[in-house]
Amino acid sequence: MSLRVGDRAPAFSRTAHDGKTIELGGELPQVLVLYFYPADETTGCTMEACRFRDDYEAFTDAGAVVVGVSPDGLDSHRRFAEHHRLPFSLLSDGDGELRRKYDVGRTLGLIPGRVTYVIDRKGVIQHVFDSQLRARKHVDEALEVVRRLRG
Repeated sequence: MSLRVGDRAPAFSRTAHDGKTIELGGELPQVLVLYFYPADETTGCTMEACRFRDDYEAFTDAGAVVVGVSPDGLDSHRRFAEHHRLPFSLLSDGDGELRRKYDVGRTLGLIPGRVTYVIDRKGVIQHVFDSQLRARKHVDEALEVVRRLRG
């Protein structure tokens, strides 16, 4: 099964590195940009996280919240967020449950995939971008969609 634009986003509830509980199940208070990335402190993932950080105000001004997901543990996420001054929540998916729910595979069967979802306030997927190599484009496309949803 592959998730597409127009599908309902799978429900979940997880505690983030910053102690916030991130829940998706019904109506959302804001548009959600949920981005899956391979690992903390790797070159591409750091670049992507820092781009989300640098554009964070534009996302929040447009009515969205950004949440990152990787297999790393919460301690790793805390260090990563502190090191790069990330203003958004990071979720640990060490058990792979969220990746399975969101159909985020592996590149070459080894590296956890890089996929970004934009989910509207009704919990419906409005955009999916899947590219291991074009990390910067994840941020650009997500922000464009969030602005379009705002009207």
